[in-house]
Amino acid sequence: MFIGLDIGTSSVKAILLDENQVLVASATAELTVERPHPGWSEQDPESWWTACETVLDSLKLQVPSKMAAVRGIGLSGHMHGATLLDADGKPLRPCILWNDGRSAKQCADLEAVEPKFLSLGGNRVMPGFTAPKLQWVRENEPEVFAKTAMVLLPKDYVRFKLTGIYAGEMSDSAGTLWMDVAKRDWSDELLAATGLNRQNMPRLVEGSDVSGEVTSDLCARWGFDKAPVVAGGGGDNAASACGVGAVEPGSGFVSLGTSGVLFVTNDRFSPNVENAVHAFCHAVPNTWHQMGVILSATDSLNWLASRLKKTPGELTAALGSAAGPSDVSFLPYLGGERTPHNDVAIRAGFAGISHETGDAELTHAVLDGVAFALKDCLVALTAAGTKVDRLLAVGGGSRSEVWLEIIASLLEVPIDVPVDGDFGASLGAARLGQAAALGSTEGIFSKPALRTTIDPNPTLIPVYADAYQRWQKLYPAFKQAGF
Repeated sequence: MFIGLDIGTSSVKAILLDENQVLVASATAELTVERPHPGWSEQDPESWWTACETVLDSLKLQVPSKMAAVRGIGLSGHMHGATLLDADGKPLRPCILWNDGRSAKQCADLEAVEPKFLSLGGNRVMPGFTAPKLQWVRENEPEVFAKTAMVLLPKDYVRFKLTGIYAGEMSDSAGTLWMDVAKRDWSDELLAATGLNRQNMPRLVEGSDVSGEVTSDLCARWGFDKAPVVAGGGGDNAASACGVGAVEPGSGFVSLGTSGVLFVTNDRFSPNVENAVHAFCHAVPNTWHQMGVILSATDSLNWLASRLKKTPGELTAALGSAAGPSDVSFLPYLGGERTPHNDVAIRAGFAGISHETGDAELTHAVLDGVAFALKDCLVALTAAGTKVDRLLAVGGGSRSEVWLEIIASLLEVPIDVPVDGDFGASLGAARLGQAAALGSTEGIFSKPALRTTIDPNPTLIPVYADAYQRWQKLYPAFKQAGF
């Protein structure tokens, strides 16, 4: 048996797979995000561990006899979160999350002082990344910075609680901006730019390698008859790629989670900082990937649903099938945007609202707006020389067929929908746990069974292409107006 733990922003998911990668059991525990100031986004690291305890307790309750056979655990998690620990391994403050925008000033300063963030790090210095967050703490909370002995990413804090070991892996760590991404190692120069050194960083392993073993007390709690190995694992998007078999160069997926991602696997480090494309290590050895990232995908739909006092499913079900663009436009920049704008200050908005606008029109506009933002990502990846022929869909938003119809027609690529699209990252984590336990990646990362394929609709392609051209005019207009 193998367990995949996915530490998401809104929940922790656990799945139990058998040796044939058949799903045996699953469990979910909800998380909350704190926003103490505008543009801030934080979580208590202990809440991740409490949620992990909850889901693993649940697996034991569901299938107690199966837990004894667990041989490997893989970890996935939301990237970039700055988890600061003291010398005793205790969190010093809430984790600053990936969608926190407080460090915009530090980003500009770091790019000016150390240009190797763009070359070695391979990415623009954005507030979402970990390095500028630490620089913000250094400047604004010097007493916390002085006590910081170790900086971990969210899933690696869970690893520490599972194993007692400080370790990280390539895909997640590449998102800190402290790595020489081509060499797959920490960069002393980039660490020094934020007042840190290798002693503040965990040991690095590949995502499919063993990072440690579960402690004896936890083995007793969950009924493991021998200590399972804990794989390096992966950042959420790299783990999702492992879950849908996107590990070969040229393969890719579109993720409709809290954030939205267009992900393509590469055989070499391929940065494109001009268009705010993310270039990171993959979770499997000798492989890299590119991503276009938007900050508010299902987050935008969830926001609208909360305001209209309905569920996201109720809103999308009322639309039926895709019939063309909405008359209302929406910019999905609730907390700023990454690709292609790298703009932490821009905010969301509707345009074209009339007396006749109702819930359906607003919902349609939100789905269109997220799809247009993903089109921005495709344009940026194309400018980097990447060709996308088809994509797999993962994340909670992939349950909405109308949303996928819009995206397929706008991107002009077929979209394959796995049977369990919402388990992409946790499935990838479990597969990495299996690879670590077996000591091999051979045959591990197959493509999942498909529920359906959404082909571009020839009728929708030209009308959505025109609508995209109109939508692109909104960002500069909102920016000029000070939104």
